Amino acid sequence: MDQEKDKNKPGEFNRRDILKGLAAIPAFGLIGYGLFKEIGELKASRINLLGQDDSIIPKGAPLVLQGETIRLGIVGCGGRSRYLLKALGFLHPERIDEYAGWARTNKYWKEYMEEFFAQDNLNVRITAICDVFDKNARLGVEIGANLYRNGRGGAMDTIPKRYQTYQELCASPEVDAVIIGTPDHLHVPVALEAARNGKHVYCEKPLSWTVEETFEVRQVVKDSGIVFQLGHQGRQTDSYQVARSLINRDVIGKISLIEVCTNRNDPNGAWVYDIDPEASPDTIDWKQFIGPAPWHEFSLERFFRWRCWWDYSTGLSGDLFTHEYDALNQILDLGIPHSAMASGGIYFYKDGRTVPDILNMAFEYPDRDFTLLYSATLASEKKRGKVIMGHDAYMELDETLLIMADPKSTRYAEQIEKGIIEPHKPLFSYVPGQDRVDAITSPTEKYFAERGLLYTFRDGKTYDTSHLHLREWLNCIRKGDGSQPSCDIDQSFEEAMTAHMGTISYHEGRRVYWDAASEKIV
Repeated sequence: MDQEKDKNKPGEFNRRDILKGLAAIPAFGLIGYGLFKEIGELKASRINLLGQDDSIIPKGAPLVLQGETIRLGIVGCGGRSRYLLKALGFLHPERIDEYAGWARTNKYWKEYMEEFFAQDNLNVRITAICDVFDKNARLGVEIGANLYRNGRGGAMDTIPKRYQTYQELCASPEVDAVIIGTPDHLHVPVALEAARNGKHVYCEKPLSWTVEETFEVRQVVKDSGIVFQLGHQGRQTDSYQVARSLINRDVIGKISLIEVCTNRNDPNGAWVYDIDPEASPDTIDWKQFIGPAPWHEFSLERFFRWRCWWDYSTGLSGDLFTHEYDALNQILDLGIPHSAMASGGIYFYKDGRTVPDILNMAFEYPDRDFTLLYSATLASEKKRGKVIMGHDAYMELDETLLIMADPKSTRYAEQIEKGIIEPHKPLFSYVPGQDRVDAITSPTEKYFAERGLLYTFRDGKTYDTSHLHLREWLNCIRKGDGSQPSCDIDQSFEEAMTAHMGTISYHEGRRVYWDAASEKIV
């Protein structure tokens, strides 16, 4: 063996040395090991845990279950719903031409278009559209009338019908399931109407606008027996699924602190969206937009930038924190916290908004012996990710995943002392096989792409996470056996109550508690 070692170049380890040294590490059980060699340094470098046991890597996208065509109604057809339509396979002809033009000179857009045309056919039809803005409704009808497969556009045999109210759409016998992409304050009213009419529901996050309606929608959904999916497409993100597997194997040790964040620094990211020149009192049904919110005279700013006002919005807590919470809930089974405390204010965007642009929240889980911290700013784009801090290592994750050993780790103390593990180098690194941040259309999409919320990776292929999330929902509908998808009404209830606790604490300036026995925020 000494002779074999002498044959190595300075700074290299041979395979036998590596396996001998790493075999003693107790934390990873049967997970295999490999070592990335660093020429010129006589040091152990990062350990790849996937060498012999890759069971922690998600395998393949779920198949599209066969069955009858599912007829979909879209309530609210703004930017997010149009993205969901694309994830279903529907894209406006003008957008196809625009993207194709970009693809001729940009490799990322070329890949973007190829992946869209290769997207699996989910066997759905768009039969109904409802939006209070005439232009959005028209675009929805035009998008729903065309399904593109394998690069060829073909007109559908049915043009979606526009309904003036969501009540009419939900009552239509031509609709099997409803996708809700309205402002926050209308999520539950539409979901209730759909469920009571026996329509399955895919609802964009957050679940609810108020605490009271959260209980009501949970009860109605359960009583109706419909299939309900909340639009947290991060449930399909492969790095989150890998993170759950690793934590279940106790790779990072006892967790004591978790930090998540929001960092944006542009008007679009702060919800100062463009105002469409076609919008006016004549083209917007203002009364229907107001719905259960306090009455306010017609305002284009409020209509297009509704996220800036508590009258229609759930603020940073409901809009952006819920993405971070849901990721951690699927990784750690967080549930509703014992308590929440929040602070912040309107410190940058002095534009008449009522929701804060800076927010800090602390959620305590004494039964789990850890704290979840959230901090947000809409006036700085400093990149920060999710960090799960354990006694033996910490985990950073967004679209990628990184684990670093703690210098004071008990579990890895011997390996650290011997130089097998170096705390300043990755113990584990998982980088999905896609690079899609350049092929996006807005700063908001870039924000979500960097958090693994636009694309994920399965068996060498890139997938749109929203496509997979919708597919999961549609598969449960087709099964017809009571199956519910990954972000069902129970997971949604936990998300909503956690966000509401943070919002209530912010408004009241004091800590609030969750009474699990009576299911009350106190």
